[in-house]
Amino acid sequence: MDATAQPGPEAATGPESSAPHARWLAETHAVVNVGRELADYDLYRGDAALVDAVQREGAAWADAALEAFGRMAGAADYLELGVQANHCPPELDTHDRFGRRVDLVRYHPAYHALMRSAIGHGLHASPWTQPRAGAHVARAAALYMQSQVDAGHICPVTMTFAALPALRTTPALAASWEPRITAPVYDPRNVPSADKAGLTIGMAMTEKQGGSDVRANTTRAYPLGTARGAGAAYELVGHKYFVSAPMCDAFLVLAQAPAGLSCFLLPRWRPDGSKNPLQLLRLKRKMGNVSNASSETELRGALAWMVGDEGRGVRTIIEMVALTRFDCMVASAAAQRAAVAQAVHHCGLRAAFGRPLREQPLMRNVLADLALEHEGALALALRVARALDAQGNPHEDALVRLLTPVGKYWVCKRTPQHAAEAMECIGGSGVMDDGPLARLYREAPVNAIWEGSGNVQCLDVLRAMHRDPAVVDALLAELDAARGVDRHLDRWTCALRAELADPDELEFRARGLVERIALALQGALLVRGAPAAVADAFCASRLGGVGGRHYGALPRGVDAAAIVARAAPQA
Repeated sequence: MDATAQPGPEAATGPESSAPHARWLAETHAVVNVGRELADYDLYRGDAALVDAVQREGAAWADAALEAFGRMAGAADYLELGVQANHCPPELDTHDRFGRRVDLVRYHPAYHALMRSAIGHGLHASPWTQPRAGAHVARAAALYMQSQVDAGHICPVTMTFAALPALRTTPALAASWEPRITAPVYDPRNVPSADKAGLTIGMAMTEKQGGSDVRANTTRAYPLGTARGAGAAYELVGHKYFVSAPMCDAFLVLAQAPAGLSCFLLPRWRPDGSKNPLQLLRLKRKMGNVSNASSETELRGALAWMVGDEGRGVRTIIEMVALTRFDCMVASAAAQRAAVAQAVHHCGLRAAFGRPLREQPLMRNVLADLALEHEGALALALRVARALDAQGNPHEDALVRLLTPVGKYWVCKRTPQHAAEAMECIGGSGVMDDGPLARLYREAPVNAIWEGSGNVQCLDVLRAMHRDPAVVDALLAELDAARGVDRHLDRWTCALRAELADPDELEFRARGLVERIALALQGALLVRGAPAAVADAFCASRLGGVGGRHYGALPRGVDAAAIVARAAPQA
C-alpha cells in the first residue's frame, strides 16, 4: 500500500485490523513539555517586590484594596481585554456618510472596558480626590498592575491624572473643569463636555519641525476680544504632529501667543455645542501602543483658554510633563514585571535535557538577572511616588526634580533589552504574535521616547543640578543612608561623588552620569529594603564590576534560586 493511501472500510473489521495504523495516521504526536497561558494569577500578592515596595514607601493602608485589584487584573477574562484591544486597533472616521466632519475615533469595546475600569478605580485622579500619605504610591501600584494588562489605554489615564497641577494655575478654569476631570466616570460619547459627568484630558505639544524643542512651535494663538492672559479666550491656528488619545474631551496645548509660547486648554466641542475645529488628519501607524490612537491634527481657529500666564507656557505645563514622565517609569517597570513573570512561568513548565529550564544553572542566571532589573526599576519608581506624596518637604521635592528624569531615562531605556531577553527565554514561541512577548517587545521602546527621549532626560538632570544644588544634596543624603551595608555600593557612591564634583564636559558625559546615579539609587534602595539575596546580587553585578553587558552574567556566589523563586508569579 502507498504510504499516503487510506485503508478501506474492510481493513478495520478483519482479524488483522489496521486500526492502530489509522490512529498513527491521525495522531502524529502527543502535546507534552509545552507552556500554558499565564492567567488567573494575583498581580499584587503574587509580586513580592511590589508588596514590599508598597509597604516600604508608605501605602500599607492600601494593601487590601490593591490585593483585590491584583486579583481582578490577573483574571483570564480581564487579561483578554488587553489582547482584544490590541488585536483590534482604533479606526478613524473623519466624516460621516453624509459628508459632515466628525473626527471620530472608534475603539474596540475592550478598550472602553479597560478605560472604564481604570477611571472607576481612580487611576486618573485618586491622589487629588483622596490626598493622604501614600496616595501616590497606592495609585502607582494600581497603575503598574493595570499597565501589565494593556499599556495603550494608560496614555489618556496618565494625561488626565497629570493635567490637574497645570490647570490649577488658573483657578477659574480649574473650578469649572476639575470636578468632572476627577470624577470616577468614563464617558466615551462624542458629545460636548457639558453633557458629561466625567472627562478625560489629553496633551498636544509636538510639531513636525520642533519635536522636543517646543519653543520652535509655530502654532499661533490669537486673542478673542480685549481680554488677555490666564483664563482668556483665544483661537489657535496650526498643526500638531502627535496627539495621543484624540477622543479626550480637552487638551493642554502649547501655542505662540503675542507674548510668547503659552499653554492653553482646548476643548473638543465649543460651549455653544458646535464642534471645535481640531481636525484629525490621520491616525499614526505605530509599532507598539496599538490600542491607543495617536493622530496628526490641524487647528483651524480652534477655541482655547489660556492656562497660566502668557509667555510662560513651558513653565505652566512642566508639572504635567513631570507626572507623565513619572508614569512612563511606572509603566516600564510594569513591562519588566510582565516579562519576568512570563519567562519564569514558562521556564518552570518547559524541560530540556532532562530537567525544567528554571532549574538549569545558566537559565537560572538569566532569570535571576531579569528579576534583579525589575526589582531595581520598581524600587526606584515607588521611591519617586513617595517623594510625590511628601510635596512641600524640601528634601522630597528635590528628589522629585532629580529622580523623575533619572528614573525615566534609566528604567525606560533598560526595558527594550529586558523584553528581548525574556523573549529569548521562551524561545521561538516567544517571537510569535499570538503570545504576550511580541506585544511587550513592540511596546518596550515607547516610554523611552515619549515625553522626552533619553537625551532630553539627561539634560533635564543637568539643568536640575545647575539650578538647584539642593538636588545633589538630596541625592547624596539618600545614598548616605545606605552607607556601610554593601562594599560595592560604598565604592560606587564614592566614585559618584567625585564625578558629580567634576564640572568638565558635563553635557558630553551626561548619559554615563545619569546611569551611575540611577544604579547608585537602586542599589541604596535595595540594600535598605529588599531581601539580602536580591540586594547582594544587584550590587555585586551592577556596582561591583563583576557582571556582564548582557543578562545572565551574574557572578558566582549569588543566590539565584532564591531570586527566581521570589519572582515567580503566584495564583
